[in-house]
Amino acid sequence: MAEILLSLTIIGVVAAITLPSLTGNINERTWNTQRKALYARFSQAIALMPALNGYGTLTEGNDSTSAVDTAAETFVTEGLSKVLKINNICDNDHLADCGIASQITTMNASVISFPTTMEELNPYMVGARSTGTDSMSLLNTKAAAFETQNGESIAVFYNPNCIGSLSEMPLGGDGGYYSQPKVCANFVYDLNGNKGPNTVGKDIGVITAMYPSDVKVAAPYPATRTLGSYPWTSASKACSNFDGEYRLANVEELVSMFVNMNLFSINPESDYGGYWSSSPVNAYAAWFMQVAGAYTGQIDDRQKTSNAFVRCVKR
Repeated sequence: MAEILLSLTIIGVVAAITLPSLTGNINERTWNTQRKALYARFSQAIALMPALNGYGTLTEGNDSTSAVDTAAETFVTEGLSKVLKINNICDNDHLADCGIASQITTMNASVISFPTTMEELNPYMVGARSTGTDSMSLLNTKAAAFETQNGESIAVFYNPNCIGSLSEMPLGGDGGYYSQPKVCANFVYDLNGNKGPNTVGKDIGVITAMYPSDVKVAAPYPATRTLGSYPWTSASKACSNFDGEYRLANVEELVSMFVNMNLFSINPESDYGGYWSSSPVNAYAAWFMQVAGAYTGQIDDRQKTSNAFVRCVKR
């Protein structure tokens, strides 16, 4: 009997130690499977839409009571719901009714209020600025939300005036462009509603749709930290050395990471100078994104021998 009790005690101790890790691994695999399935459904649905811009009414009044903003809600009701199975749609005042949590945990473990406007998502996404021949001007749109038939809760941040396409990407020189006007819709999803853990990189992730036609959809799963500053020729190797499942982000993934800067804990001050993309311009230069300074949000070319920061994304 004593031997049996001792054996049961040892089994209990081992189970107590290993069970949390085992449960965590199961959750990670489940979330990863759900994440990929959601991305596939969204990519197929958005490809069926004739265009992503022009939905809703968006005018800026003298104060919050006179401003009119039906953009995101109309985009869902009159556009997305025609190509994607949706159970419930919620306006900005009732996001919680669609399972949107009031607080979430960012990638660096900071607890923040769930963003309800484009400015709260990333303050650099709104306003007006100009550099040379390139300019951007976006109003601070309100988020809407909906629930899918699979139980995901999704907040939508929408720009009804989005423009551009990949064909407009300039080649070389000082011809960079602001990425903000190219973003049509950004989705922040929670795979299990407000049940928890409500953490970015676990049950919470993002999908970003760019360009009104010839749409590109990105759903980056970035590393939790910036690796450092490298020349472009060493940037990809830095990602593979960090983790074999990670790679250098492409241009659209960088734009998505910028839009969701606060969720991914991107610090414009510490990462001043921008991120490399995996996309070369020519034999001598590659595309990178500015995340701070006068050119915040710009995609521009940089000599491959120059240094820029590296933030890898998971395969």
